[in-house]
Amino acid sequence: MFGGCYSGFADRKLYIKNKIEIITKYIPRKYQQIPKEENFLCGIIGYIGKEKRALPVLLSGLKKLEYRGYDSAGIAVFGEDKDFLVKSVGQIVNLEKKVEHLDSGNLGIGHTRWATHGVPDEKNSHPHRSGSITLVHNGILENYMELKQKLIADGVSFESDTDSEVGAALLDYLYYKTGDMMKAIMEFKKMVKGSYAIAFILKGLEDRIFVIKNLSPLVIGFGIDECYVASDIHAILDKTKKYVTLEDGEFAIVKSEGIELYDYDGEHREHEIKEYDGAFADSDKGEFEHFMLKEIYDEPEVIKTILMKYVTDQGYVNLPDLSNYKNITIVACGSAWHAGLVGKYLFEKNLHIPVTVELASEFKYKSSFLNEGDLVIAISQSGETADTLAAIKIASSLGAHTLGIVNVKESSIAREVDEVIYTLAGSEIAVATTKAYLAQSTILFLMSVKDKLEKDEYKQMVKVPLVIEKMINERAVYKELADVIYEHDDVFFIGRLIDYAICLEGSLKLKEISYIHSEAYAAGELKHGTISLIREGTPVISVITDEKIRDKTISNIKEVKSRGAFVILIVSERCNVIGDFYDKKVIIPKEMVGLEAIISSIPLQLIAYEVARLRNCSIDKPRNLAKSVTVE
Repeated sequence: MFGGCYSGFADRKLYIKNKIEIITKYIPRKYQQIPKEENFLCGIIGYIGKEKRALPVLLSGLKKLEYRGYDSAGIAVFGEDKDFLVKSVGQIVNLEKKVEHLDSGNLGIGHTRWATHGVPDEKNSHPHRSGSITLVHNGILENYMELKQKLIADGVSFESDTDSEVGAALLDYLYYKTGDMMKAIMEFKKMVKGSYAIAFILKGLEDRIFVIKNLSPLVIGFGIDECYVASDIHAILDKTKKYVTLEDGEFAIVKSEGIELYDYDGEHREHEIKEYDGAFADSDKGEFEHFMLKEIYDEPEVIKTILMKYVTDQGYVNLPDLSNYKNITIVACGSAWHAGLVGKYLFEKNLHIPVTVELASEFKYKSSFLNEGDLVIAISQSGETADTLAAIKIASSLGAHTLGIVNVKESSIAREVDEVIYTLAGSEIAVATTKAYLAQSTILFLMSVKDKLEKDEYKQMVKVPLVIEKMINERAVYKELADVIYEHDDVFFIGRLIDYAICLEGSLKLKEISYIHSEAYAAGELKHGTISLIREGTPVISVITDEKIRDKTISNIKEVKSRGAFVILIVSERCNVIGDFYDKKVIIPKEMVGLEAIISSIPLQLIAYEVARLRNCSIDKPRNLAKSVTVE
């Protein structure tokens, strides 16, 4: 494909004698196949201006991207005096130490990497440099091996194991083939398959940043005689609230005085500068030891904000009416999927509508039975979860009405769906979600009560923030429970119906941040094999908030207790019973049925937190995890 000349790009004076044959058929964006694998873990930051130095801006942006999860970081800065490219493994502070004596230029790009192709080391870290191109990249170039082999055959050498370096080498090759970066970018887009948000700098044109976007988020922020590039608007909100969001297939030339934006076909298009109207929360733990604990303490205020936004003083619920839909499908991943299971129970119980809850990563590939007019609800904290976004696109193509429940305004899912509900949870920095999950579940609960809360129900709802605050402040109880759990290798959660959904989330929290093996089971399934895992002293946490199945769940608890389990019972006040079938008990204050189950997740969050503290784990940034992730 690449011909046999221009070996390794070693001699830039060597004339390209052979033409490149590009056998990539043009396919309009809307017909492109959805990639099989996406990765939105990494973070991009870029800056160009006339007054500020780039280095402190880039470091500040990288710190604000830490919550996404990363294992290495790097910066490239360009200036009149000296250019430099520095990488480090581990925390941003390691990178800071390496560049503390450097200060050059008002143009630069930075990156936080979560390893996919190649181990987390400096050679695989970004930025990557190939010839005249210095590049940072989020996403996955699916056909990178094919492209790499062809480039190697043409004499190109590679230093890393990444797909991203292949992107840099290909752009460099195409630029020297065409002599025109615009043409090179158009060729690049035709040849590369997969997801990418790319920012790169071209040697000799150090007055601009080139950016390309496809299926991975990218925004451009605007200041006075300066522009910013970021994978996440929260990385630049302390600098500017004015921004443009790139759509799939678009690319731009970013200069200090503004941008030139081009559509999928390479035609220049006008851009609308938007102003972010959400609140900016700085990455400050305040008095709290960890972001996760701070965010749990934020939960009363989050619920109060949701009620003020979506419920009137007369109890009317200002959320979409679902009563006319015959079928509802919920698509989500991780904790958002657990919230979807809570929603399924509430919708079926209160609205009498059949609900299917699908893992978005499975939904993309399974047979679909959606009909025109069905409702598909996508739940995502970030609004950028790639599998969930892909599921929504499929649903739309089949004629379904789409509704997003997301936390981040102007995120990809928020823009893609027909309707969007914002959870108003504010910035969530800890990888393990707490307040965003609670907000998602509360929104689903409110939608399940149709258009109005009864007078007594409304009175109960407005008291919920105070109830949550009281529950959170009983930390001594959760510390006592953590003392029982933290030295064990296995913990089990059991519940039925909506309580089972809560158990799934509680189990995930514990395994995410404490690294203890934990499983949640529908309590009635114990006798079908799982009970063989119960040994003397094995912690079993059971949730009971539904009177209808209380006695059945108690019967299952007695089964594990008789086999030596240490039972921790999380029970609502209306379901509370006294007996010898548990060892410790946490009582959830009497609230509306359904809402009791939702707030029962809070003790489970705090138990997980206290266990992780005792085990000296990295609570805010658990190993191998990231805030916004979908890698199959």
